[in-house]
Amino acid sequence: MANLKEVRERIKSVINTQQITKAMKLVAASKLKKATDRITVMRPYSDKLFSILENIISNVDVDALDLNYSKERDVNKVLIMLITSDKGLCGGFNANLNKKARTLIESEYNHLKADNRIEIVTIGKKGRDFFKNYEGVTVDTTYQQIFSDLNFESASKAAQYAMDTFISGKVDKVHVVYSQFVNAATQDFTIEQFLPIAKLDAKEGSLNTDFLFEPSEEVLVTELVPKILKTQFFRYLLDNNASEHGARMVAMDQATENANELLKDLKLQYNRERQAAITKEILEIVGGAAALEEA
Repeated sequence: MANLKEVRERIKSVINTQQITKAMKLVAASKLKKATDRITVMRPYSDKLFSILENIISNVDVDALDLNYSKERDVNKVLIMLITSDKGLCGGFNANLNKKARTLIESEYNHLKADNRIEIVTIGKKGRDFFKNYEGVTVDTTYQQIFSDLNFESASKAAQYAMDTFISGKVDKVHVVYSQFVNAATQDFTIEQFLPIAKLDAKEGSLNTDFLFEPSEEVLVTELVPKILKTQFFRYLLDNNASEHGARMVAMDQATENANELLKDLKLQYNRERQAAITKEILEIVGGAAALEEA
């Protein structure tokens, strides 16, 4: 009967865990709906703005405008804006983002690690936890709590830091590592060059040199570029936020299904153990009765 008691306790434990995973799935689904609505509205606007920005940068004289956001330099120090989540229980979501950032460092900037010329700004606690003991990089956690109150103002501060660091010459290139939201079950783990702004190639067929600037070209571009960059960075955060909730919803759904399978196995085991115990008792009774008859 000790085995039966142990199996009953395991069944009770699995049922309790299943209730938790179901609740977490519902919470994630609710948050996913809100996050999806935000990124669905934001993405077309952000993509169009950034497309216009690339187009303008490709057609104006950036040297004459002194537009430092698009100036290419030899890379002596790099800044990586790593966007993860604050919480776990979302499958391999954070592991894939951390792996993406590590691969970027080891494949392109491994030579900078020796002199500690790689800075990582972690937005989300899981990125900080992964890189806090990683040799050759400096981890900045100033903007780690953005997801506790995700809004354009907080996103702008992080984007402004990257822009100021690049303009001042402290870093020569800025990358953003994040997850682009596709649907609830699919995330596209992406590395994008944030700065300098890449110019479009003429062969892409998307260049348009027919621009009229009002007020002046210098004033408009100087005012427009920082705002577009901040909008683009806010889109990265919204994409990552929706991806996180989608990954968590799927992970909790899978956990619930796994709990169902485990319950089936445990109940089958319990019935077998119970049947074996009953059979053993019957045999003992029959054996006892036969012994009394012989006596």
